[in-house]
Amino acid sequence: MIPPVEVKLLLVVAVALIDPDGRVLITERPAGKSLAGLWEFPGGKVEPGERPEACLIRELREELGLAVEEPCLAPLTFASHAYPDFHLLMPLYVCRRWEGMATGLEGQRLRWVRPRDLRGYPMPPADAPLIPALIDLVGSAGLG
Repeated sequence: MIPPVEVKLLLVVAVALIDPDGRVLITERPAGKSLAGLWEFPGGKVEPGERPEACLIRELREELGLAVEEPCLAPLTFASHAYPDFHLLMPLYVCRRWEGMATGLEGQRLRWVRPRDLRGYPMPPADAPLIPALIDLVGSAGLG
């Protein structure tokens, strides 16, 4: 019997902010970060002792200047992806209500994109499998 291999598990949480026109916000990873230049859903690493919803509220405030309340976050799906050095588990939440205007406070570029067009943006391997759930939720026309 082969002994189990210890894997570093990284919990990252992401959110699909959906505007009234059915577009989803994606952000470009800035230069200097791993996977720089790729587009992703906003979010970040869940800190020890932190709940995923609290992490999203914190990350959206710090990175985009948005105020979100926990009841406005609804879990949709998740990604589980093996990177060479760790395994990523990433719940994806949906949010349709927030206060403020999204601004790249860390110098990142932002785009509002229809779910059907998300595949046209290069994304980290863990983000791309989340797209079908968003298309199903919002609709392929983005008018959901």
